[in-house]
Amino acid sequence: MFFAPENDKDEPLSWGNVAMAASLLLINVAISSVMKLNLEKQIIVAGTRCFIQLTALGLLLKRVFATNNPLIVLGMVVILGGLAALEVSGWKAKRTVKGMFWIAFFSICGSSLCVGLTGAIFAMNFDPPLTASKFVPTMGMVYGNTMVGAALGMESVLSLVDTRRDTVEAMLCFGASRWEALRPTVVEAARTAMIPSITAVSITGLISIPGMMSGQILGGADVMDATRYQQVIMFMIAASVALGVVCASVAVAFAVVDSKPMLRTEKINTKGTANSNGGKPMSGSRAVGLRSERSLVRMKSWKAVASSGE
Repeated sequence: MFFAPENDKDEPLSWGNVAMAASLLLINVAISSVMKLNLEKQIIVAGTRCFIQLTALGLLLKRVFATNNPLIVLGMVVILGGLAALEVSGWKAKRTVKGMFWIAFFSICGSSLCVGLTGAIFAMNFDPPLTASKFVPTMGMVYGNTMVGAALGMESVLSLVDTRRDTVEAMLCFGASRWEALRPTVVEAARTAMIPSITAVSITGLISIPGMMSGQILGGADVMDATRYQQVIMFMIAASVALGVVCASVAVAFAVVDSKPMLRTEKINTKGTANSNGGKPMSGSRAVGLRSERSLVRMKSWKAVASSGE
């Protein structure tokens, strides 16, 4: 059984095979239950979402591949970018700001499309570039990594701005521009968000066999062809992540410091955190009022210090 001669015509996978693989998630559930991790519900929801989403995507891709219409392909890619932005700005974000969906959308979709089209034309020799069966899966891989990088960058910026508010306000009071006050925060956030993609590029082929390369080999492609495709994809992902992280980090940073310039930490909405209201959720208007009042008090204090020193 395990050492039989290689069979070039393996039976196609059935839904029974998928159910068998899904049953392996019971290991996760068991570990969570024994160790009191309270992750059972999240595991079940994640597995269900994975099944439904991939099934729907497969049915949709089948129709898109059949038409191979460039406008439909481009439209689907934009929709995928919108879903990625929604995931980053709404469902998974711990901290948000007004307009974060559009920041995430233009950062993720814009950087991924620029790199994806460049790679499709000049590096992967797609003819035409918007070939459905090639361009959509490629963009899916680029989106997935760019989304993670942009999310990490925006979260890092909002967290650092919230914890360094005194430093930022002091710099603004002493005449620093928005960029001068926010540059250290953006630089640190960008570095934090880009490290995972750089690490992935450095260990690929040494520790892990990437998904695209594995899929092509399983599909019967030449090993060296699969290797070259994977190298191109990894470099495209690294470039797209870098662009997406920088765009998202700068845009979010500028969203919390207005053009006056003044730090507006009341624009940062934090999910699931306790406050000084006896553990009860604080109304939006009251929270904004308190944050604005504290910010104005700090600004006046810094200006008083600056005036006394003249």
